This record gives sequence, C-alpha cells and structure tokens, in this order.
Amino acid sequence: MDFSFTKKEEQFRQELRTWLEENLPEGWLAGNRELPEDEEEYSAFLRNWQKTLHEGGWAAIAWPKKYGGRDATLMEEIIYQQEMVRVKAPPLVNYVGIHMVAPTLMQIGTEEQKEEYINKILIGEEVWCQGYSEPNAGSDLAAIQTSAVKEGDKWIINGQKVWTSFGHLADRCFLLTRTSHKEKKHQGITVFLLDMKQPGVETLPIVQMDGKKEFNEVYLNDAVAYDADIVGEVDEGWKVTMALLMHERTGIGAQVFTLEQQFEDLVKLTKELHVNDQPLIKDPFVRQKMVDFYTRFRGSLLNYYRHLTKTLKDGHPGAEGSMDKLMVSELTKELFDYAVSVQGHQGVLWKKDALVDSYWQDNFLQSFGMTIGGGTSEILRNTIAERILGLPKDLGR
Repeated sequence: MDFSFTKKEEQFRQELRTWLEENLPEGWLAGNRELPEDEEEYSAFLRNWQKTLHEGGWAAIAWPKKYGGRDATLMEEIIYQQEMVRVKAPPLVNYVGIHMVAPTLMQIGTEEQKEEYINKILIGEEVWCQGYSEPNAGSDLAAIQTSAVKEGDKWIINGQKVWTSFGHLADRCFLLTRTSHKEKKHQGITVFLLDMKQPGVETLPIVQMDGKKEFNEVYLNDAVAYDADIVGEVDEGWKVTMALLMHERTGIGAQVFTLEQQFEDLVKLTKELHVNDQPLIKDPFVRQKMVDFYTRFRGSLLNYYRHLTKTLKDGHPGAEGSMDKLMVSELTKELFDYAVSVQGHQGVLWKKDALVDSYWQDNFLQSFGMTIGGGTSEILRNTIAERILGLPKDLGR
C-alpha cells in the first residue's frame, strides 16, 4: 500500500500535535520527564495522564467509536505512534487493559462483560494486569498449575503468578487457570476476569536489576471468581489466551516507532563521542554498524506495516505479530548493548556517574525484559516456524 500521507492525514497529525503541546504535563516538552518515585504518586500521575488522554479523545484511537475510540485508519494509527514517540509521552498505566484485554473482550467477551469493563478501561477507572506466567511453567503457558475449582456458585482459585506487570497497581487481572486435567495440556484451561482487590490476592513487587519494581509475584489463596467472570468457555481458554497474546505481540511490535527514535539518538551519540579527536561516526567500523542497524530497523518497520495491513483486512491480529515482536525486542537489546559499548570502559558507569546520560544504561538493562514478556524469543521462533513457515512442530514441546 501507499504509505505517503494525504493532506487530511497531515491535518490529523497537526491536531494531535497541537493537543499534545497543550495537554502534556508541565515542563514535559522542555525535557522535564522525571516520573514520581513514590508508588502512590506514580500511580496517580499515570492515571491522570490516561484520564487526560481519554478526555481529549486520544486514549484508544484504534477502538470502534461505539466503545469510545475513533475508528482510526491504519495511517492515523501510524501517525499517532510517531507523534507519541516524538514527544516521549508518559507511559500508559493501563496498557494491558487498552491494548490487550479490551480488544480481546470486543472479540470474544459476552455483552455483559463488554458493558461492565470496556469503558472503565478506557477512562482509567480500572487498571488491569495479565496473570499468565508461573514459577514452574517457564515459557510453556500450557503447563500452568494455578487451579480453579467450582464450589457452589463460586470458583475457588489457588496458585502463584510471576512477572505480572503493574500487578501492584491493578484492579483486575486477566487470569489463566487450570480447571481440569485432560489428555492434551492445552485443554482444561479457563480464563477469568479476577478482582484483584479481595482478601485472597497478594502482590509482592520484584526488584529488577535496574532498581525498578514494575513486575510482581501474585499469590492466590482461595481467591474467588464467578461464572460471569469467565471469558469464553470453561476448559476452552487456550483460544482466548492466544487471542490476547496476538494483541500483546502486535502492541510490542508497534515499538518499532520507539526504536526509530532510539536509532536517531544513537546516531547523535556517535557524533558527540570522540576518540583521538575524531567523532566516533567517522570510524568506518562504527559507520558500518550504523548502516547495519538502519537496514534492519527499516526492514522491521516495513514488515510491521505489512502485518498492520493484514490485521485491518482480517479484523484481528495474526501470528505475524510474533515476527514484529521478535525483531523489535532483539534489535532494541542489540542497539543499547552497542550504545553502552561505544562508551568504552566508562559505559559501565550508571545514573549520576554515567559518561553521557543514564538513558543508555537504563534502557540496556530494561531491554532484556522485552525479549521475555509476551513470549520469549525462543517461543516466538517456534511460532514463526510452525504457523507462518509451515515447518513441522517442535517435538520437544
């Protein structure tokens, strides 16, 4: 398709750009982008930002209008991503709700679930997390052990989840459970929309190697859910699980626009750093590496466009999102690894001691998580091989 922008689309860009200039937090465009360290202040800051986005009509532009979106076109979505990256907009506290849970409910949920949850997700009234990974399940979601047992009109849930993003801030969880043991391990799984604010749910933040606490362990001890909280059918949750994962991987793949800006930041870094009174960018080996990054980044971007076009035609994301997620996450990790390495032995310095800006060290440490969340790179390679290339199944799974 033609990816040049029309006059109408440029007007859309200008409308968004003007709105951002008028509504971003004070000082944000001038470079004052520090987020509160106190947990309650951090949560309040991000919830207020989502509320501002909603009031301006910019919280979920790709959603249908009947759910509060804008029915944005493919090109408008691209423009939206470009502009949000350009101003380095604050993160979405309800990213899981807007980009994963709500689209899945629109696709599979009951009318009652849509009525109950979608608007609360949009306005930021309820923050969501995703209860997939478990300590003993590794990358194999079908090996989950968290159980849900029917007792009267209740489902009693016991088990443990781990690496739960925003779990400590979440009001609800899109929870994967084992409800029966069948011949095939992908069967007997059921998805619940779990209330996180109940006595049977405890969250413990995990301190990451960069010092942040974005992930959590979640302990479920006789937590309670009801039939109305089930997404899809009992024991048929695998299809629901995959539907949400496709939305998640498509969302991570969209970070190719962030990668574009990070590449431009790296180009500036190689112009600022000098060796033997020459900027690094003059070094032929550095120039060769930069061309390599640029070529792979452009390939990822065009592949993302192709997948986005197919998604619009099909009405839902496909397995191709695994390619987007794999390429973006691995390339991001490699880019920040290189950015730290070109700083020489001073690249190990961090925070106030950093040679240039702790931005490079911070993102390098965070980049490893991108290759795990939403499916590890190993799982994604299997998905690409089996579902896109049509190769035989991995006999080890």
